[in-house]
Amino acid sequence: MGEQTKASARAATPREGVEGGAPPVIDAAFARWLADRAGQELMRVRAELGHADGKALKAAGDKAAHELLRTELARWRPADAVLSEEDEHSRMAWRDGEPDVVRPDRLSASRVWIVDPLDGTREFSEEGRTDWAVHVALWTADSCKSDASCLSAGAVAMPARHRTIATDNPPAYPPMPLESATGGAIRIAASRTRPPAFVTALAEDLGAELVPMGSAGVKIAAVISGEADAYVHAGGQYEWDSAAPVAVALATGLHASRIDGSPLRYNEADPKLPDLVVCRKDLAPRLLAAISKHLPPQ
Repeated sequence: MGEQTKASARAATPREGVEGGAPPVIDAAFARWLADRAGQELMRVRAELGHADGKALKAAGDKAAHELLRTELARWRPADAVLSEEDEHSRMAWRDGEPDVVRPDRLSASRVWIVDPLDGTREFSEEGRTDWAVHVALWTADSCKSDASCLSAGAVAMPARHRTIATDNPPAYPPMPLESATGGAIRIAASRTRPPAFVTALAEDLGAELVPMGSAGVKIAAVISGEADAYVHAGGQYEWDSAAPVAVALATGLHASRIDGSPLRYNEADPKLPDLVVCRKDLAPRLLAAISKHLPPQ
């Protein structure tokens, strides 16, 4: 995982990273700080508005976290580009030769923050649920020299769980569960409300157990912690849904790829990144082989 340039990697002062002071300078620590700040703001919004009007709570949470992330990035990383789920036209794909579509600045930038201010809005709006998150990732051109994803930093804050995972201090590689070591069922993290038919069929073929949970970030965090063995998705996503948790998963040493085994790539002209698989490396060959049986013929 890369860090910011040597010129700006000065030592942190005692007040850096605390309320009212400057944040950490190193990118990975800054990503953690920023995700935590947005998470605190979401907890404030949730406490103030309550859960009587779920739609209003979702909108307020998205807006508050997005504005905080945008404000802090403009203040502390003014030269960097940003791709946020809540940006206008964020889902638009850019193609050469389209005169009416302005080329996004991020495509010519060397540093791009890819953020999801609130991953798991449904869970955020439901009282008692903790499976929602804030995603903050950094794509850098320099990181492309060593990794196809080009992700140099990432953080996933799960404020309702009082937990943040980030590349500044990557979690330990998850141990192999006793059940897996003795031939037990693989545990695949899946959507709790609408698991894709593809994943359901895959689980049946593997004799796997589907473990329902909310946000994509929480699902990948479950693989990182060992609560699940894999996360497989093929129902349509965008870069901000996976960039931060994939950055942490890669820093932990896990396997992360498209479902056909090709690399995950970020800061692309089309921000759609519709499928992925994250799992322990020992499971990757078996999972990818099983998945291949469900892919449409080329």
